[in-house]
Amino acid sequence: MLTREQILRALERVAALLRERGITGEMCLLGGTVMMLAFKAREATKDVDAVFEPAAAVRDAAANVEREQDLPPGWLNDAAKGFLSSVHEATAGDLPQFANLRLVAPTAEYMLAMKCMASRIGASVADPSDIADIRFLVRHLGLGSADQALAIVAQYYPAERVPARAGYLLEELFAEKGTAP
Repeated sequence: MLTREQILRALERVAALLRERGITGEMCLLGGTVMMLAFKAREATKDVDAVFEPAAAVRDAAANVEREQDLPPGWLNDAAKGFLSSVHEATAGDLPQFANLRLVAPTAEYMLAMKCMASRIGASVADPSDIADIRFLVRHLGLGSADQALAIVAQYYPAERVPARAGYLLEELFAEKGTAP
C-alpha cells in the first residue's frame, strides 16, 4: 500500500523529471488516490490511478521513479480510464501542484458516480472495495437516499450502462440504518 507521503514524493519526482525534459504534464487522479489526497478519506491506496498527458513522457518518468523509489510495478497506471464519463468534471481543489505537473481530480459527485459504476465488493482486506469510499462520498454530499445517489450517477452515465449491483449496493447502504450511510 502507498501512503500519502510516498505518492506525493513520487509525483514530485515525476514533475522534476518532466521539468528536466522541458515538459509540463497534466494528470487527473482517479480512484483511491483521490479519496486520499482530495477527500482525506483514506490513509493508503494500492496504486495511483490517473489519466495523464503527455502519456509517453509521464509513463517514462513514472518508470524511472518506480526504480528510484522502489515502488511497486504499475504504481502509476491508467487502468481506471474505462470508468471515465463523457461528462468529465474535474477540479484542482486543494490538491498539491508541482511546477511541471498539474493535478486535478473528479468532483465529489463525479467520483461517487465512478465508484458506483465500479461498485467492487472486496473479498478480503487486500482486495479493493468501493463500499467505504461510496459511504464516505454519500455522507460528504449529504445524500439521504439511494435514489438521490443514483440520480447523481445518471448525470454522468446512461442508465443502461449503470450496473444493477450499483443500485443494490446503494439500497443496502441506506437500508443498514434506515438513513444515510
